[in-house]
Amino acid sequence: MSASIYSNSQFTDSPYGLKLQQTISATGTSSVTIPTGINRVYAIVIGGGGAGSSQATGGGGGGGAGGYSAGWTYISTTCTVGAGGTGTSTSAAGASGGSSIYGMVFAGGGAGGLNSNNGGAAGGATTATSATSTISYTGAPATGSGAIGYASGGGVATAPAGVSTGGGRGSTTTTGSQTGGTAGQGLITGGGGAAGTSGTGTGGAGGTGDFYAGGTGSSGTGTGFGGGGGGAGFSSAGANASANNGGNGGSGGGGGGGASTLGTAGSGGDGVVYLYY
Repeated sequence: MSASIYSNSQFTDSPYGLKLQQTISATGTSSVTIPTGINRVYAIVIGGGGAGSSQATGGGGGGGAGGYSAGWTYISTTCTVGAGGTGTSTSAAGASGGSSIYGMVFAGGGAGGLNSNNGGAAGGATTATSATSTISYTGAPATGSGAIGYASGGGVATAPAGVSTGGGRGSTTTTGSQTGGTAGQGLITGGGGAAGTSGTGTGGAGGTGDFYAGGTGSSGTGTGFGGGGGGAGFSSAGANASANNGGNGGSGGGGGGGASTLGTAGSGGDGVVYLYY
């Protein structure tokens, strides 16, 4: 017999004895007011997701998910929330997401999908810049392309699992039936890889998160299809791909889906900061 903690109305993932008091989702640096007498707070900090890559021919890789960090910190009067990378139709690697920080708890952004069609890696404590992730706030080591980790590496075929996951790889073959790589499952997930082909192209799905689903890839015959789905964020689902355009990542660090031939890649989801006291 199995049971799910999510069907138990008494379950909460809030720190014991504390309540969620502030949710900061506006990107950039903003002021924070903490009530007098409170000197420490528990912060959950999530970086922005990476955008998918776009390609002149073939399928682009999905963007990596933003990093996830949590812990006690001294209070601060300011907070920085990283924006998700913005997807473009220019044939290039996707933009990485921005880092987020409150006090001494910080999380990097996910790497954008690579121009080599690889998916971008998930962010750790600092922003990832390639298919290799960065060390997490727990001290878990960085992982290489296609490797499982707290922050997983970018997808070689199908991205592996992690707390934050990398994007799926795009298909480089431009004829016949092709499918983009899917992103790995995790708490926050990367975007799916695209497939740009003269045959039937099916974009990979964005990763499925603990709370929300990833977006689906588009499918059809010809280069006007095959965009990858956006990855699930911490606070919303990833968007479905449309034609040869990648889906946007969900808010709370989801990675953007890759674009197929001459499409626009999906943008990464913005980061977020939660304060408990």
